[in-house]
Amino acid sequence: MIYPELFKQLEAVRWNMDKDIPWDQFDASRLTEEQAQTIKMNAITEWAALPATEMFLRDNKGDADFCGFMSVWFFEEQKHSLVLMEYLRRFRPDLVPTEAELEEVRFEFDPAPALETLMLHFCGEIRLNHWYRRAAEWHSEPVIQAIYETLARDEARHGGAYLRYMKRALQNFGDEARAAFAKVGVLMASARRTAQALHPTNLHVNASLFPRDTVQSRLPDPEWLEQWLDKQIQFDAVWETRVVERILHNMSLLMERSFASVQELNRFRKEVTARVAAAALGATPGTQPV
Repeated sequence: MIYPELFKQLEAVRWNMDKDIPWDQFDASRLTEEQAQTIKMNAITEWAALPATEMFLRDNKGDADFCGFMSVWFFEEQKHSLVLMEYLRRFRPDLVPTEAELEEVRFEFDPAPALETLMLHFCGEIRLNHWYRRAAEWHSEPVIQAIYETLARDEARHGGAYLRYMKRALQNFGDEARAAFAKVGVLMASARRTAQALHPTNLHVNASLFPRDTVQSRLPDPEWLEQWLDKQIQFDAVWETRVVERILHNMSLLMERSFASVQELNRFRKEVTARVAAAALGATPGTQPV
């Protein structure tokens, strides 16, 4: 099992909200109204780890190891929401999210292929790590800077944990896992070609609730994320390239094949998808990708 080892590793570096956040360094003169509003939106967004965990437990019922790890992931992600709300409680109590606002982002996600969801959240952790690092640079108030730096490190560790389960999936499912990971990898590394930010909280997950079936669409300000990325923390092409490079680097390690571009990963996706389709038909894979 992977979970017991991950528990020990994450437990060893877990931060304490009272002792490890420099609350006494707060400087009210360096917190703007604009910045405070974004903290509220992120606090609510992080609360969406609750429905994500419910989804993971439902769609991975036969995987006790991974479901055990969810206890750690869920705890740490909910603590992210809690520390942002604690910041607001101490310094901007008028902006603390209401229970109704938190409940709004708790809704059922449609069932989805477990391997694709695993890869989606792995990429999401990479992206969020970079978003929070950039947010720490954008903010000018010392305490919230320290909080975002802390959260960014957590997201990086979570990505590493998901990677462990992805490696296990390759051993257990072979080309089926390769095809699923490559498919989602191409999508999540192609953000520059899309009009929206590619992160699990910004993707449609419940057809019956469309178009209000993304976490972001259920925030008090549904347009907040794009504004935060484009105008506020200015997550530009340089930062987006870093995200893509991390995805391609990890895919290269996983597949033991170098991917220097999304196009190369997409060609690999076609190759492995063809193998999976041929295997399903009991035929020999052809030379032409599907």
